[in-house]
Amino acid sequence: MARNDSSVLPEGIFSFLDTDLYKLTMQCCILKFFPDISVTYSFTNRTPDKKLSRAAFKWLESQVAKLENISLSADELQFLQNTCKYLNAQYLRFLSEFHLQPSKQLKLIFTPIEDTGKDSDLGDFRIHTEGLWLDTILYEIPLLALISEAYFKFCDTDWTYTGQVEQAHQKGLKLLEEGCIFSEFGTRRRRDYHTQDLVLQGLRRAQDEANTNKWKGKLSGTSNVHFAMKHGLLPVGTVAHEWFMGVAAITNDYEHANEIALQYWISTFGEGVLGIALTDTFGTPAFLRAFKQKIPTVTTAAPGGATTLSSAAATTQPDVQSMAATKPPIHAPVDKDIVQQAQGKTYAQVFAGVRQDSGDPLDFIKMMRQFYDQEGIKEKKNIVFSDSLNLDLCFKYKAAAEAQGFQPTFGVGTFLTNDFVQESTGKKSIPLNIVIKIASASSRHAIKISDNIGKNTGDKATVEEVKQRLGYTEKSWAGGDEKTRWGTADQPATS
Repeated sequence: MARNDSSVLPEGIFSFLDTDLYKLTMQCCILKFFPDISVTYSFTNRTPDKKLSRAAFKWLESQVAKLENISLSADELQFLQNTCKYLNAQYLRFLSEFHLQPSKQLKLIFTPIEDTGKDSDLGDFRIHTEGLWLDTILYEIPLLALISEAYFKFCDTDWTYTGQVEQAHQKGLKLLEEGCIFSEFGTRRRRDYHTQDLVLQGLRRAQDEANTNKWKGKLSGTSNVHFAMKHGLLPVGTVAHEWFMGVAAITNDYEHANEIALQYWISTFGEGVLGIALTDTFGTPAFLRAFKQKIPTVTTAAPGGATTLSSAAATTQPDVQSMAATKPPIHAPVDKDIVQQAQGKTYAQVFAGVRQDSGDPLDFIKMMRQFYDQEGIKEKKNIVFSDSLNLDLCFKYKAAAEAQGFQPTFGVGTFLTNDFVQESTGKKSIPLNIVIKIASASSRHAIKISDNIGKNTGDKATVEEVKQRLGYTEKSWAGGDEKTRWGTADQPATS
């Protein structure tokens, strides 16, 4: 039996803030610079052997329809105003009136393997998302969470919630005792809402004990804004691959896409705000070429980004030319002469650190050490590890990063919110490995070519073209098999 008195447990999505913070920060940028850009999103099941039943799909459809009725509450608005100062008043005013429209923007399709008309029929399913980028960016996280919940509610029910709080508590204790700074990143692949709630209860308890013991480790927050509000934690996160993918597709300037995306990010939030850079959208080497460039004065913004709309009359700093007065770069590209005249700091100097999300983390540490040394940057920088972590990997990467002079932190997701045991066998209950990625923007393909070939996404011809344009060197990593990322069915449970 999957549920403990399931009739009283919450199901689906019922809070507007039940999403990852970086969806809001990216939407803030989109409102400012790309309010009229149309996009599509594609869904991929990297564990195709795990299929939905017709009953699961019907439940998913009903839950998706309910998203249309969710809006930002007064309490949630106040939380954002008090906690997320970088989200400016114009964006929060927009958000307070915003509604998803799944009936117009989403298309869900179920294809049974053998159609008997029964609810037990298993099949493949597709989700197509289409609309303005501004209006559709918030679908990804709730859709992924709902798909996972549907699968484990109807298709794989050989599990219970028993021990989830204590399991998370013990994991938290081990991380904190070892001095790890970490946050909970598990919304998109959680077993369900209740599981994530239980996990955070356990992690909060571990943090209380760590405080008593004066351990150096710290639970720094959660990427989920709703749970941050509910559990008195900080919402954490900066930016996703989607931002770089979208900007690159819109401009069709892959040679400068990383730099343009960074320019518009800083122009919205200011230097030193939301300062963890994601490096691997088009391979980390290409990103580092942009990261070492000087920030042009055109990019200057007051901390928190005083203006939102690209047509705003006032600039964020009256004495400096500001991108708040420009149109999106596809219409008014950043003047390369201005960029070349930049006299200020580089992006690498201003950003507090980087996030590692694909490829070999140990190679990444060495690459970043070499990069910062070559740039003469002596300040201690952060590396956020976020790719398929567990306890042993956190400890391993912590030691390696500290040995190279970095401050490591960890975004731990599925290992916390979807770590279950099959009741009947005692073996590991395998999570779904599912993703939703932006597929096109402004009628051009949007692609990602990460530091591990298994995470590449998008139109194959465009992927190959961009590799040629960027001089991309293909990489593979033995630890990056996406089909078995979360284990195999015959694997003993880790807990």
